[in-house]
Amino acid sequence: MLELDALEVSHWVSRYIYPFARISGLLMVMPLIGTRMVSQRIRLILAVTITLVVVPVLPPFVKVDALSLASLIIILQQLLIGILLGFVVELLTQVFVIAGQLIAMQTGLGIATTVDPSQGASVVVISQWLLFMISLVFLSLNGHLVLIEILIDSFYTMPIGFDGWTQKELGLVVTWSGWMFAAALVISLPAMTALLIVNLAFGVMTRAAPQLNIFALGFPVTMIVGLFILWLSMGEMAQSFQGYMDTLFEFIKKLTEMT
Repeated sequence: MLELDALEVSHWVSRYIYPFARISGLLMVMPLIGTRMVSQRIRLILAVTITLVVVPVLPPFVKVDALSLASLIIILQQLLIGILLGFVVELLTQVFVIAGQLIAMQTGLGIATTVDPSQGASVVVISQWLLFMISLVFLSLNGHLVLIEILIDSFYTMPIGFDGWTQKELGLVVTWSGWMFAAALVISLPAMTALLIVNLAFGVMTRAAPQLNIFALGFPVTMIVGLFILWLSMGEMAQSFQGYMDTLFEFIKKLTEMT
């Protein structure tokens, strides 16, 4: 009769609990899956399924009693690793949300807001439109599968129980956060430049014809020109997102391999 002592059972449980913590941390905050549109039950099922699939191929790690304080620290470490990786990817989607905000302020569409079902927050319509577009591009490029693949590879580059990130690695994450605002400005720059030219033209017209009602004419023209420029730049935005996504995945690989 096969007999298992408490220590063996503890090691068997910890072999599944630690990867589950890192995987569930990623699924909590990653784009699409980590939003409110996906229920917690579905995320839990996905995390359990991925854990059961990847655990047999994971490298061995230090054996720790699952009920000890050291085990709790490892679980929290794995959870934070997954959350941080998902947070870095989520920053990419926020690039287009900020770009939509900048364009909306220039076109006068900043007053047109809607509730983002993924976050439960109020955002401008243009930001919601861009977010929907890049979500489709993210799925079409299998970005979610690539991200899960990088997560599984991280168990080899950052094995369970590793010493942790240093200040240098965390500084790279902060630098990436600053890059988000620069990328949003680059994306919205064509529309903002075109609208600036339109506003300058209206300023010249006002000086030439003071009786012209610039407010009645300027608002609809600015809005139409802004939407037209946005329509023209949709293809470039999709290509920019693809390039940013490739850069993002390279950054995550570099981050996980620096340990």
